[in-house]
Amino acid sequence: MIYRAPINDILLALNHGAGLKAAVEAGHYGDFDADVTAAVLEEAGKIASDVLAPLNRSGDQHGIKLADNKVTTAPGWPDAYRRWIEGGWNAVSGPEEFGGQGLPLAINAACTEIWSAANMAFGLCPLLTLSAIEALDAHGSDQLKKIYLAKLVSGEWTGTMQLTEPQAGSDVGALRTRADRADDGSYRIKGSKIFITYGDHDMTDNIVHFVLARLPDAPVGTKGISLFLIPKFLVNADGSLGARNDIYPSGVEHKLGIHASPTCTMTMGDHGGAIGYIVGEENAGMRAMFTMMNQARLAVGLEGVGIADRAFQQALSYAQERKQGRPVGSKSGGSDAIINHPDVKRMLLQMRALTAASRSICYATAVALDIAARAKDEKVRSDAAARGALLTPIAKAFSTDIGNEVAYLGVQVHGGMGFIEETGAAQHARDARITAIYEGTNGIQAIDLVTRKLGVNNGASVFKLLDELNEVVRKVEASNDPAFGLTGAKLRDALGSLDRTSRWLLEKLASNPTDALAGATPYLRLFGSALGGCMLASEALAARAENESDAARHVALARFFAEAVAVQAPSLEKTVTDGADSIAAADAVLLG
Repeated sequence: MIYRAPINDILLALNHGAGLKAAVEAGHYGDFDADVTAAVLEEAGKIASDVLAPLNRSGDQHGIKLADNKVTTAPGWPDAYRRWIEGGWNAVSGPEEFGGQGLPLAINAACTEIWSAANMAFGLCPLLTLSAIEALDAHGSDQLKKIYLAKLVSGEWTGTMQLTEPQAGSDVGALRTRADRADDGSYRIKGSKIFITYGDHDMTDNIVHFVLARLPDAPVGTKGISLFLIPKFLVNADGSLGARNDIYPSGVEHKLGIHASPTCTMTMGDHGGAIGYIVGEENAGMRAMFTMMNQARLAVGLEGVGIADRAFQQALSYAQERKQGRPVGSKSGGSDAIINHPDVKRMLLQMRALTAASRSICYATAVALDIAARAKDEKVRSDAAARGALLTPIAKAFSTDIGNEVAYLGVQVHGGMGFIEETGAAQHARDARITAIYEGTNGIQAIDLVTRKLGVNNGASVFKLLDELNEVVRKVEASNDPAFGLTGAKLRDALGSLDRTSRWLLEKLASNPTDALAGATPYLRLFGSALGGCMLASEALAARAENESDAARHVALARFFAEAVAVQAPSLEKTVTDGADSIAAADAVLLG
């Protein structure tokens, strides 16, 4: 199955659903020339189609190998990575001071979707490197930046993020990896980490590991965690590579999906301790690590978008070719393509609408983070930072839930052939499954949304966003376009449910937090559905106003989402507000 990046859909979502065009016109992007966006994405689509996508299936079949403490990637992987960094793709949003192109995060977000759609297992490697760049640039010393940042920005070296230990998954504060101070100002780290993405590979000659560890005199819990930079090979004063550091892959996981992405157990300290360097201050590692994680969470949301779009493209192609049965009223002499059957149309529409909504949410998150970093006005930056923080857990959790649902529907459209590996539909479903788990499970994202993002300012960020979304609905209703059908009414109902549920949760956070936590996951789904529906409507209005040739398609897509997906909002509202008691009584079911 050939992958083609949906450039027109991406540009519409970026410019209108996510608000990039308005932000550029407002001056928040400085002298950024928005005209380059289409050209960058066109080139990204070419390398994705020509270089990365052809390796997706073979990489899944071959997997990776570990021998003699070295990981070998699938055939073609090192060459593809070389071609990818020679094209400058790792440096798209990197700081110009260290060789990056300095393009907006929003542009890189669109590229991340494209890499993930073409070859998710490949795209995971630069995903973590970009997060490492963010952390080092924000918290590293000038000396560490001088040695490592340019190499990471170019992609000549890759980065990892090492948090998880067997006894400390989501509970990072329980980690046991130990760091001891050395006389020369460096540290010696001993311990092990599990589930480390691209912890070792043969695509670059050095890997820069970012590792959480605890000093002997550190406070307990997360307040006593420090972040260390540990290179696979030490770097000499002249920039050349020196001795092998004491950090090795001691095992690789055999996983449900993303077979071509090495997931390693990393061991430090078998030979005296890995030499590491503090990033930021001692016992302040969580602050630096969250810089990495927030970037990674958005990127994982974009993985969900990418895998959903790939599954949709494949299902659509299959449905147009596969002939079976005849729909009611068919006058053909034989079987018709299954796309003519109403239920197949429904599934394909659902796949496309859910993908488009999650795309816009992720891009809007990236635009908010861009404005927070680039705008000249302090209040504009502050408001944008709050918007980005609010949207990040929705982008991660809603979009990866969608990735899983759309990949599942892709298998269903294929019928029995979807269950057969050779079609590739099953791989998308397998690969998508991890996205709802890593970089903070989706349940944790929902808790973050309710307890921190909703509760941090008594809902001010949420209600400001609701005002903007209600304005979109007003414009839909004012258009008087019958093609929108019940879009305005259904989205207004959804926003009403979101408003009432947000107020209910704020009250419960103060009086009974357990009830609020019980409704966190359906609340995030309600939020994503209402937000995504309004964004699609905004895009349809823009396409219509600019007389786009495919404006009717975007109006129809927004209508389908409003009438088939956003209509679930009142039920989700009831699940949140009425479901706490049933969960409280669950012990009788689970433990009785």
